[in-house]
Amino acid sequence: MLSTLKGATGPLIGLILLCLFLSFATDKFMSVRNLLNIFDQVSVLGIMAVGMTLVILIGGIDLAVGSVLALTMMVMGYLANVAGLPLGLGIVLSLVVAALTGAVSGVLITSFRVPAFIATLAMMSVARGLANMITDGQQIVGFPGWFSALAYYRIGGVLTTTVAVMLVVFAIGWAYLRYSAGGRSLYAIGGNPEVARLAGINVSLYTIGVYVVSGLLAGVGGIVLAMRLDSVQPTAGVSYELDTIAAVVIGGTSLTGGKGGIFGTIIGVLIIGVLRNGLNLLGVSPFTQAVVIGVVIALAVAAEAFKQGK
Repeated sequence: MLSTLKGATGPLIGLILLCLFLSFATDKFMSVRNLLNIFDQVSVLGIMAVGMTLVILIGGIDLAVGSVLALTMMVMGYLANVAGLPLGLGIVLSLVVAALTGAVSGVLITSFRVPAFIATLAMMSVARGLANMITDGQQIVGFPGWFSALAYYRIGGVLTTTVAVMLVVFAIGWAYLRYSAGGRSLYAIGGNPEVARLAGINVSLYTIGVYVVSGLLAGVGGIVLAMRLDSVQPTAGVSYELDTIAAVVIGGTSLTGGKGGIFGTIIGVLIIGVLRNGLNLLGVSPFTQAVVIGVVIALAVAAEAFKQGK
């Protein structure tokens, strides 16, 4: 347990202090209904943040996740509502598309030596363009009742299906990094890719795999968002990549790679969710909220840089 907390102690203390402050600042924050709402609101961010954690752990970055989310939604909506395929099949095929976008980014990075920033920036533009092309920029509404009900039906009267999906993704990501040889290989690649290669680790294969997982989880986030909205639109997911990166960095994962983990990312996701929820309860304008969250991100990165320098 102590090794799990290592590196995430600061963010955890910050989350506790933030919750204490909001519990005194507003009497609605600690209500069961509000706390459950926070989990519902961060479900998409949490799912995407697991993939981003893996990417940043190897020293990479993925700017395409928000656009891939939108592309996945539009492919699913088109296949199910326009092409007439069963919704289940549409979901599977749309997730295949999401994984393929990650594979393309990974191949550009490993085989063509394109910097991750540029490769995923290009994929961000391509995916957003394709999402708009599918319906000429129009949204698709109306899905089977069972689909949207998944976002609101609470298992045991507590957690919605979408939150359950997020928790399962968290558990799988945490177990993979902690207990598998693949997880240890990602830390080694992030620490020094050349040393990892000399140690017999297939750096290119792991890099492509990580970007595939990041794209796939962005797609899963898109399906979850479609459940919540009961519609799909090509403008969905704008700036989600920034929130996702912020959650990972706030959780203590180093942008230089090799340090961090899923537990810290969970805390980072909760900090962003709690902060946004608390600011809404306090009546703070959305414009001011953007400033506050930006300051929090800057402080988190500065704290990490200070700790490494020390």
